[in-house]
Amino acid sequence: MNRFQRTFALAALVAAATIPQTGSTTAAAGATAASATTGAGVTTAAGAGGVTYLPAAEVRAGFSHGAVLVDAGRYMVHASRRDAAGQAEVHARDTDIIYVLEGAATLVTGGAVVEGKDTAPDEVRGSAIAGGETRTLAAGDVVIVPNGTPHWFREVKAPFLYYVVKVK
Repeated sequence: MNRFQRTFALAALVAAATIPQTGSTTAAAGATAASATTGAGVTTAAGAGGVTYLPAAEVRAGFSHGAVLVDAGRYMVHASRRDAAGQAEVHARDTDIIYVLEGAATLVTGGAVVEGKDTAPDEVRGSAIAGGETRTLAAGDVVIVPNGTPHWFREVKAPFLYYVVKVK
């Protein structure tokens, strides 16, 4: 990971940690979470200033198969990998901040989910999207998909590696 990629990842984490929650009480200024769960299922005590550190080896391992790197409750950080197209999806509560590291993909956003089914609380999956806006994503691109917005990786040139910061 180069310097720009590290800077973006850190900026996304800071933004995710400081975005106010709709319908929730925000913590006092300067307050931070006491712990976070890493993709390995290990809960780590936050260091000074609430910082969670992930060694490069853990991050690389996450991208080898796709993994949740951090689940801090209000936000999650995913090391995502796609080798083929996925299902259309809608997250009722989560906003996705996506940063592409490697590969290319066609992302469709908006429109209507075809054959949508509830797969988990506040989550819908379907076979495709009817209508919507199509974008070709490549390394260095950033996309922010607001909660409630259908999105679908229609085509993927593997491997397609990207960070997703999910903000609740």
